[in-house]
Amino acid sequence: MVLLSILSIPFIAAILLLFVKHDEKANYVAIAASGITMALSLNIACNGAANFDTSWMLSLNARFTLTADGLSKILMLLTCISFPAIFIASAKNEIKNRNQFLSLMLFTQTGLLGVFLAGDALLFYFFWELALIPVYFLCSIWGGEKRVAVTFKFFIYTFLGSLFMLIGIILVYTHTADQSFAIQSFKQATLTFGQQLTAFALFFTAFAIKMPIFPLHTWQPDAYEQSPTPVTMVLSAVMVKMGIYGVIRWLMPLFPAAFSAHSNFVVILSVIGILYASFIAIRQDDMKRLIAYSSIAHIGLMSAALFANNEIGTQGVLIQLFSHGVNVLGLWIIADIIEQQTGTRSLKEMGGLAKQNPTLGILLVGFAFANIALPLTNAFVGEFLMFNSLFQFNPWIAAAAGVSVVLAAIYTLNMVQKCAYGEVSEKMNKMQAPNVPAQFVLIVLFIVVILSGVYPAPLFDLTADTLQQLFIK
Repeated sequence: MVLLSILSIPFIAAILLLFVKHDEKANYVAIAASGITMALSLNIACNGAANFDTSWMLSLNARFTLTADGLSKILMLLTCISFPAIFIASAKNEIKNRNQFLSLMLFTQTGLLGVFLAGDALLFYFFWELALIPVYFLCSIWGGEKRVAVTFKFFIYTFLGSLFMLIGIILVYTHTADQSFAIQSFKQATLTFGQQLTAFALFFTAFAIKMPIFPLHTWQPDAYEQSPTPVTMVLSAVMVKMGIYGVIRWLMPLFPAAFSAHSNFVVILSVIGILYASFIAIRQDDMKRLIAYSSIAHIGLMSAALFANNEIGTQGVLIQLFSHGVNVLGLWIIADIIEQQTGTRSLKEMGGLAKQNPTLGILLVGFAFANIALPLTNAFVGEFLMFNSLFQFNPWIAAAAGVSVVLAAIYTLNMVQKCAYGEVSEKMNKMQAPNVPAQFVLIVLFIVVILSGVYPAPLFDLTADTLQQLFIK
């Protein structure tokens, strides 16, 4: 029942918020609901496996099955940490119809949690769509000047991907022994190699768009730039993980032969995407676009390590799913504070943040170091394992991907230099008193960065069962 509560609380709060017209009260409802959900997720993460199962669509033999193994737990934990952090950090932002905005955010959280907990393929698809629909309205109503065109592009990409996945689900369902959507039935489905290749392509297209993998990435930078920053935080910290999760949960165990057959192709595409995004990030002046391209590069590395198809790389990805979410969330919150108080995202118009707001300057440097995987930060652990796996897969591919380490240092430290150091610019001089709630969230997140970098054992323990299921037969 705890898993059902984790889904129910944000869903009920989302409905309740539609009737809360006072902005401050709406903030309290959203923070309280997400805070309770976070507490429940921490309880599940610290205890054994949790499950919930009941009948759902009897005529189709589809069940409302929720399960929390290590993979689900680590992404459930990331989701449940991210939303209260976002709500607290953006509580002072000016948002029209705040209650409706927060309601849609909580609907998104419900969908994301459902994706990460679903143990039934049809239920997985249901929550996949539920997570995307509110984001469409959040971007199209509260986004920037180009929001309509950008949101339409986002919708077309994701809708087509979802349609392909639905066809793939139906294909596998028709070949299950008991005509069931249960993940165990899907794993035992009798598919020829050709059918496996077809199903793999259908599922992979949806997941590749969501990550996104080059060349299906073109919707992402524009969507990140035009979305309101709290929505961008959700997209970058949590929602892109849906694609990685889908690969681990569905592609690897369901279509092992097709997965191995496509490994070289996807790894090469991923490395191209890493380098492409890194070079473009170096040229960016807009802080949001720079972080967006940085995210594409990091997700590309996770994709390459996954398709290297060995245990050490998958372990690195499982760790990095959480670490990247925390790190990029910290960077987005800092970017949002600066934009809200100065009215600019242009690095050319920044400078002197460390003098104007020393605490925020220090935190920017700290998250920047985490973004480039400095030792003793959380990202170092995952990246070390992922590069190790790529070296085992192909040393030349590992060397090509390794160039991104240098490129990441260039664009990240360049951002820090232009933003935090030098004389206080005219725009930065508008920085007001510190946003205390947002800085409190940043400090807590940075403590997580250091603790999980110095002592990552709990994350290894949390994901051990997933590795055992995938690699130890």
